[in-house]
Amino acid sequence: MKKKFRNVALAVSFAVFPALTVYAADEDLKAESQQAISDFMKTDSTLKNSVSTAAGYAIFPNVGKGGLVVGGAHGKGLVFEKNNPSPVGQATLTQASIGAQIGGQTFAQLILFETPAALNDFKSSKFEMSAEVSAVAAAEGAGAAAKFTKGVEVFTLPKKGLMASASIGGQKFKFEPLPVEPTGRPTTPKPDF
Repeated sequence: MKKKFRNVALAVSFAVFPALTVYAADEDLKAESQQAISDFMKTDSTLKNSVSTAAGYAIFPNVGKGGLVVGGAHGKGLVFEKNNPSPVGQATLTQASIGAQIGGQTFAQLILFETPAALNDFKSSKFEMSAEVSAVAAAEGAGAAAKFTKGVEVFTLPKKGLMASASIGGQKFKFEPLPVEPTGRPTTPKPDF
């Protein structure tokens, strides 16, 4: 009987542990996203108005980028819709590039969507940054001066490292909706800013 109980307990722990690991990762992403939004707002107070008037936004608190001729970037983030206090999904950013580049860096990236159509395009997981879209380095007043290109504005905030190339062209995104509570709200709270 003890052996059977131990086997059942072991099976339950194997089933629960991955769920707890995912929950911990989600909690880390929420905390990092909240900190990244706060850092963007501290760096550029005009971004608060830009974020509040956008149809939605995606925040990637830690994008790692590196390369030596051939390079790549990767990061996870949260996606918000206007007038919704909770994120509607998570997104994964990937980028591969070839060209003059050397080094590595970590940065936060904020993508604002001008219209619901631009946000829906992003959520379809078919969205890719074109070469025409460039990132604006967050600095006081940058949010007020920035203009939407192809329905998006992109801001970056360096965290550490140095790259000879900081292009965002070719970034691809995969969107995953968050589970919805019985109340109809996503299960993750919105970062405060």
